[in-house]
Amino acid sequence: MQDRDSVLKVNIINISDETKGMIDTLEANGYEAYVVGGCVRDAFMGKKPEDWDICTSALPEQTAACFSDCHIIETGLKHGTITVIKNHRPFEITTYRIDGDYSDNRRPDSVKFVSELKDDLSRRDFTINAIAYNHNRGLADFFGGVSDIKNKMIRCVGSADKRFQEDALRIMRALRFASALGFAIDEDTSGALYRNKELLDNIAMERIAAELNKLLVGDSVKEILLSHTQIIEKIIPEIKDMIGFEQNNPHHVFDVWRHTVESINNIPADPVLRLTMLLHDIGKPGCYTETDSVGHFHGHQQISSDMAWDILKRLKYSNAVINAVKKLVLYHDSDIKPEPRPIKRLLNKVGEERFKQLLLVKRADAIAQSELFRKEKLESLDKVLKALDKVLEEQQCFSLKDLAVNGRDLIDAGIPEGAEVGKCLNRLLKLVIEESADNNKEDLLKLI
Repeated sequence: MQDRDSVLKVNIINISDETKGMIDTLEANGYEAYVVGGCVRDAFMGKKPEDWDICTSALPEQTAACFSDCHIIETGLKHGTITVIKNHRPFEITTYRIDGDYSDNRRPDSVKFVSELKDDLSRRDFTINAIAYNHNRGLADFFGGVSDIKNKMIRCVGSADKRFQEDALRIMRALRFASALGFAIDEDTSGALYRNKELLDNIAMERIAAELNKLLVGDSVKEILLSHTQIIEKIIPEIKDMIGFEQNNPHHVFDVWRHTVESINNIPADPVLRLTMLLHDIGKPGCYTETDSVGHFHGHQQISSDMAWDILKRLKYSNAVINAVKKLVLYHDSDIKPEPRPIKRLLNKVGEERFKQLLLVKRADAIAQSELFRKEKLESLDKVLKALDKVLEEQQCFSLKDLAVNGRDLIDAGIPEGAEVGKCLNRLLKLVIEESADNNKEDLLKLI
């Protein structure tokens, strides 16, 4: 049995009646059962968990027997996990286990089922995730997870080096939890991050990207990026040139990396927006020139956009994310006048959703610069937004789908089928955007 001195006999976590019923069923059949991991951490912090993970002393086949009247999915039988579907809801139940060696720094070569809860919790990554709860028995906290939650600390269970060598993705998870929860990273754990960061080479890029997204949208992203830059540099080596690269320009008070981090902190917590700010100036060090001791970065928008494409491709992001970030980076430094025609031109290039995101990008960029003309820059963006709203409200034409004529109309008017139809439509659209022609069918057909 578990060490009862490590179980807090208090009912401080509200779990659903259905979850209690699952635990009660297992215990009625002679087994132990607890909710465990992140759901307990979140509940203890006053957050509502999305799912409740259950661990038990019952072997997988014994768990299945306890719920013989339910649909069973053998989710991860090798690792002791089955999913029980009860009342149309899935419950993931895992047998207490300890892990064998991690020869690939990603997953255990083998697992061994055990009967003690403490053994199961000892294999977990961080103390805040190594807490279990049973509504009859109370809170099981063998490794000081509750104290670390109260002290806002990320600390590995047992040896930090061993935990990271078992699964190197835990390096990114440590930063992610610190960013998302606003926690500091324990000194020993932080040291182990750096000692083992090369092991990230063994981790699939998709897994790293998923953790990077969660890190970037955390409330403490600024603190984590500045204090653990070398870890981020490990997964995006191009960042190294940005660190300490002074801009020597009156519009800037920070080096390129610090400006980048400040801009990330200034934009809403959306993965696309924060990836954009992470990469918007990444090409600056490669195109620096100086005139009369003033630094310039001519063409950095295109260079940064191309680099963003390469980096996100390497990290296996979806094409949708890559294309969105690439476009936002390309236009992040564009001069947008608060007038219908330039607004419609840009709308034609980027679309409504991207245009609105671009204004957020430009605002975050401006706030992370010096105070020189900052007020004027922000006021100009407000005017652009107002003018954009007017263009959209009036349903002014800025794309082919809004043009009053289509390909069939042109063919009926005598334009030969083929490439000339598309060229003609685009010429008409340009005339409408530039307000040299009205967007009505009769006038446009006369122009043909």
